[in-house]
Amino acid sequence: MTILAAMSNQWETIRLESRPPLAELVLNRPEMRNAVSSRMMHEMGEALDQVEQDPDLKVLIIRGEGDAFCAGADLGEMKKIQNAAFDENMEASLALTGLFRRIYTFPKATIAAVHGPCVAGGCGIATGCDLIIADESARFRYSEAAIGFVAAIVTIFLLRSVGEKHARELLLTARFLPAGEAYRIGLINEVVGSGEHLKRAREVASEIALNSGISIRLSKKVLEKIPTLGLDEAFEYAADVNARGRLNEECLEGIAAFLEKRTPTWRKKIEEL
Repeated sequence: MTILAAMSNQWETIRLESRPPLAELVLNRPEMRNAVSSRMMHEMGEALDQVEQDPDLKVLIIRGEGDAFCAGADLGEMKKIQNAAFDENMEASLALTGLFRRIYTFPKATIAAVHGPCVAGGCGIATGCDLIIADESARFRYSEAAIGFVAAIVTIFLLRSVGEKHARELLLTARFLPAGEAYRIGLINEVVGSGEHLKRAREVASEIALNSGISIRLSKKVLEKIPTLGLDEAFEYAADVNARGRLNEECLEGIAAFLEKRTPTWRKKIEEL
C-alpha cells in the first residue's frame, strides 16, 4: 500500500490520512506518548465525522506516532481533577464517554494498530475498535484502579470482548498484559512481529474494504444490538434486518453480479486503485 495522503492539517494532536477506501487516524503527541487530552478527544471527534461523511472511505485504522500507541490520560489534565467539582468531572466523563461510544458504534470498520504501551484511555480507544492488531512489543494496561480511578466506561465493551472473569482480572489487578497473553484471552485479534502491526492492519483493512459498505454498517449495528436483547427479540430483530438488507442497492448489485459471474461495481472500484 502506498503512503496515505494527509486529509487535513487543522489539528494539533492528531493527523488524518487517506487513500480511499482506507483512512488512518494518527494519535500525534509522540513527545507525550500520545496521552489523551480534552483537545485530542475533540479533534478525534472531528476526524471521525470527516471519515463518516466521506462515502469513499470504508475502513479506519487508528494508530499512534512514536514509541507508544497511547500512554493514557494527559498528566496536566489529571492534576486539575484534584480541584475539580462534581459538575466539572461529570463534563469530562461525558466527553470521554462520547468518544468511546463514537468509536464503538462507528458505522465503518475500525482497526487499532497497536505497538508499545496501550494504557487506560488508550485501552479504551483500542478496545472500542472492531479489531486490534498488535506487534509483539504491545502491552495493555487498564491501570485506573492503581491510582484510585474506576475504568467504568471501558468496562461496557471490555466485558463484550473478553467476558466477565478476564475483565475482572484486568480491572482489579491493573497489571500490564503482554501482547501474547492479550491474544490468548481474546482481547486482540492478532500479534505480529515487531514493527509489522501497521502493515498487517492495512492488509486486513484492504480485505474488509472489498466488501459492501452497507453490509459493514448493518453488521456492526447487529453486533451492537443483539447482546442487549432476549432470544425471541434477537430473532425478531435479526429477521427484520435480514429482510431490509436484501432490499439495499449494494445487495441487489451483489446478487446480480454473482448470478452474472462478474465483479460487483462497488468492489471493482476498489480493485482498480
